Amino acid sequence: MNNLKIATFNVNGMRARLPNLLAWLAREQPDIACLQELKSVDGAFPAAELEAAGYGAIWQGQAAWNGVAILARDAQPLERRRGLPGDDSDTHSRYIEAAVHGVLVGCLYLPNGNPQPGPKFDYKLAWFERLISYAKDLQGSDHPVVLAGDYNVVPTDMDIYNPRSWLKDALLQPESRACYQRLLDQGWIDSLRHLYPQERIYTFWDYFRQHWQKNSGLRIDHLLLNQAARPYLQEAGVDAWVRNESHASDHAPTWIRLGSRKRR
Repeated sequence: MNNLKIATFNVNGMRARLPNLLAWLAREQPDIACLQELKSVDGAFPAAELEAAGYGAIWQGQAAWNGVAILARDAQPLERRRGLPGDDSDTHSRYIEAAVHGVLVGCLYLPNGNPQPGPKFDYKLAWFERLISYAKDLQGSDHPVVLAGDYNVVPTDMDIYNPRSWLKDALLQPESRACYQRLLDQGWIDSLRHLYPQERIYTFWDYFRQHWQKNSGLRIDHLLLNQAARPYLQEAGVDAWVRNESHASDHAPTWIRLGSRKRR
């Protein structure tokens, strides 16, 4: 590991946002990028364009919905897994995992869960349970592991501009937050909150009521580190300028930097 920038970015439609994605890759040059909500079939993935930009990729698409990918700068990710264990009937493209640049990276798109209560919220919690079960062994690995993606969870009220208007939303429900906390209780480190325990940091601004212009945001995109990766955490941030571009996703890329030397 040598000064790796690892990012997660819900692109909200790969073809529609490809110019935005390429502009971000050119400017920020992350070494690893986890993408969510590709919203396209495998055959429509722009592998050639990304290769021309210097990125190898693995991906799992799905027509009109979901979809995840891992990009690696000047490298080809070595796929380790696609899909979480525990439910063979689940056909959603929501998890992909690869070894790249000396790190094991899991890219996830956790179900939104709205409207709740109802079957979509039940599915969210069931998927979360499968993630918690699978993540336990990853957390205990001696190898650095990063679980990055759109978790569709606002962990605390500090992670949202105003919780009152979102009280019925699946992202803020006590059950959703409890599942996220159970992940942290395994020993995972919430990178941004670890480095900035008291700051309001947002990664998502919806398209309504000028929420971007008013900085009325939510923090739902997270990069969790296992204990083996934790000592290498140097920096973390949000490339908020991407959200201000034309035809932008409602998410901004969120990133960490792992250094070659351990923090004291």
